[in-house]
Amino acid sequence: MVTATVREWHDEEGWGVLDSPETPGGCWAHFSHIQVKGFRTLSPGQQVDLQWEAPGFKQDGYSYRAVDIVPRPA
Repeated sequence: MVTATVREWHDEEGWGVLDSPETPGGCWAHFSHIQVKGFRTLSPGQQVDLQWEAPGFKQDGYSYRAVDIVPRPA
């Protein structure tokens, strides 16, 4: 896993973009991959641990897609 920062998050649509040096241009993320109990959401600027994949196609314009997101303690 790598450390990433939430660039943007859209609660109403359940997705956002995470930034890390390993995922240039951003990594698309879906709420279903956030590893927390209860309501799964992230906030811009929040740090997370990220496992990602490069699926070989663009997911909503992004070359990388999150497969596991663990929010870091504040």
